[in-house]
Amino acid sequence: MKRIALATCADLPTLSADDRPLVPALADRGVTAEAVVWDDPNVEWDSYDLVVVRSTWDYAPRHDEFLAWAETVPRLENPAHVLRWNTDKSYLRALEAASVPVIPTVWLDPARHFSKRAVHTRMPAFGDFVVKPVVSAGAKDTGRYIPVSAQSRAMAIKHTMDLLDSKRWVMIQPYVTSVDSAGETCLTFVDGVFQHAARKNALLTGPSRPTKGLGLYLEETMSAVAATPEQLEVAQRALAAAAADLGLDGPLLYARVDLVTGEDGPLVIELELTEPSLWMTYSGPVPTLTRFADAIAARV
Repeated sequence: MKRIALATCADLPTLSADDRPLVPALADRGVTAEAVVWDDPNVEWDSYDLVVVRSTWDYAPRHDEFLAWAETVPRLENPAHVLRWNTDKSYLRALEAASVPVIPTVWLDPARHFSKRAVHTRMPAFGDFVVKPVVSAGAKDTGRYIPVSAQSRAMAIKHTMDLLDSKRWVMIQPYVTSVDSAGETCLTFVDGVFQHAARKNALLTGPSRPTKGLGLYLEETMSAVAATPEQLEVAQRALAAAAADLGLDGPLLYARVDLVTGEDGPLVIELELTEPSLWMTYSGPVPTLTRFADAIAARV
């Protein structure tokens, strides 16, 4: 039997609840699948016929270490150069350059040594806005602020300065208010083919807060939803732009495109090609689990 590793993290040694059914599903296809912690120094990654990145959700504070690990894995899905591109949210610039609708973003480079006044002038004068690091996961180190409140604006400046002082690039974006009522729509793709969509309720209600002891990510409330033709078209454009920028010659094993609704239609908030939950529980008539297991087995 072929043998594959489903890469996870030490906090989830038996995978996330969404991914655990992959193990028996792959066994039914003649493939032995094992949950393996990505930073376990005793693992011989070249002993596997394939390594599929799943719940490696502790990578963000160890970004360089994670990318170095990915480069050492002989057969990795999604591959290492995709992970390098996707774990830094500046990939949104590539999507914007390809005319994919994204949320307008101000990018702050820590090497420029911004003063508090310079940071202040780069924040919106009207409308709520979001401050977050370019490398992050699970909405950690991310906050929502109100420009007309002096206290909230001061907190936003401090949040930004703290990130810059720790040598992290910072993103400042207007908060898309439709998220409060409609949430985010997450579209799942397997082998480049759309599978299903799920709705994620709003996570950001205020300033960034300490996350120590809160787990790997902020708790998300999900539900099944039908993607509109407009959402599907934007998601497919985002994947095509990513493929062109990455020089891919075929579809990725898995992808998730997260959209919000702006004044003129869907906007990409994130393109998840690294370790996304695929929310297989919310799949349609043909279970995403079936198609994902088929796609993995076909690549071994």
